[in-house]
Amino acid sequence: MDRPNTPRHFARSAAAQPLLPHASVPPAAGTGPSRLVAPATWALLAGTWLVAGLFIAFGGSWLAAPLGPGLAAGVFALLFATTLAASFGVVHEADHLAQQLGEPYGTLVLTLSIVSIEVILIASVLLGPGEASSIGRDSIFAVMMIIMNLVIGICLLAGAARHGDQEYNAQGATAYLGMIALLTGTALVLPNHLGGAGAFSTPQALGMAALTAGLYAAFLWLQMGSHRRYFLQPAAGRMAVPASAPLPVPQESEALPGTGRRAVFVRSLVLLALVLPIVLLAHYLAIVTDYGLAAAGAPAAVGGVLIAIIVFTPESITAVRAAMGNGMQRTLNLCLGAFVSTVGLTVPAVLLIGVATGRRMAMGLSGTEVVLAVLTVALSMLSFNGQRTSPLQGLMHLALFSVFGLVLFLP
Repeated sequence: MDRPNTPRHFARSAAAQPLLPHASVPPAAGTGPSRLVAPATWALLAGTWLVAGLFIAFGGSWLAAPLGPGLAAGVFALLFATTLAASFGVVHEADHLAQQLGEPYGTLVLTLSIVSIEVILIASVLLGPGEASSIGRDSIFAVMMIIMNLVIGICLLAGAARHGDQEYNAQGATAYLGMIALLTGTALVLPNHLGGAGAFSTPQALGMAALTAGLYAAFLWLQMGSHRRYFLQPAAGRMAVPASAPLPVPQESEALPGTGRRAVFVRSLVLLALVLPIVLLAHYLAIVTDYGLAAAGAPAAVGGVLIAIIVFTPESITAVRAAMGNGMQRTLNLCLGAFVSTVGLTVPAVLLIGVATGRRMAMGLSGTEVVLAVLTVALSMLSFNGQRTSPLQGLMHLALFSVFGLVLFLP
């Protein structure tokens, strides 16, 4: 038996006692704001806010005069680079939050942050001086083609190159794809058959906005609550997480509850501080984009493609990295979840803006786009039908994206 005054007993007793509030204990590494936020992030914050401040002060006069090709290209390059850099910063902070909050909460933070940026950019274009009643539809369709074909195709090939066929939660994939089929069908295909030239009437727009937002909110509620297990990586050799299985709890928050809460708070503030410059610059980016598309004679749908590229490039890189790290479930949560969030948030926002401004928003896809959308949903259902992933499916998704590119740029 240990003696009360032995060093071993003292060490054991001290470890068992809580620290007194007045105890002089050095802070744990990474707990202060200066330690949580890297110098590169501070530099990014300073740079994005500097650009935002310059455009708030002088952007009106810069863009009031007739734009020349050189000035327009320079302004677009600056705004594009700033917005893209801020989006990367948002993804970086959201990824840290994902590690602390666990799945699927972390992925939801990342997805909602990115999709919120997309909604802001679309709203800025809709409220701008140009006629852009189809930008919401074009953006949603571009996100569908880029995320569900290009990005998923790359992820399937990259994951297979590193780890062979990969496993995922079939229940979650089915839930995502069911939402995608329903939301895209009602929002982008149904308007073509309502007699409104591809647009909803005002009562229909209000009803569809409420139904879409309500269904998406219910989906999030179940995803974060009783059906969270649908969106977790199952054990090896299983295609689902049993209802009786205990769900994982984030370890960092358990071990250091105070530190975990502080880190979440600080990173949430940084994430918000990186989103705000994008909000402030969105109007100016919309003006320059409209000018560039008109000057180049590019199809109107290219505007939606540009928004999708700006917003989803950082998240797409995160999804590819997850696949290469043998995290196919996180890849699906990012890719399929991003598109569900895109439709669930963008459709209500666009329809409500249309009602508020007295405009009928063009929502119905063209016949060619309907075929591509149906092929995308059907191929995705076959790719994630409860079996392991396959690089062959990845090649098919990339081929379908190539068809989209041919149709868009070579009419």
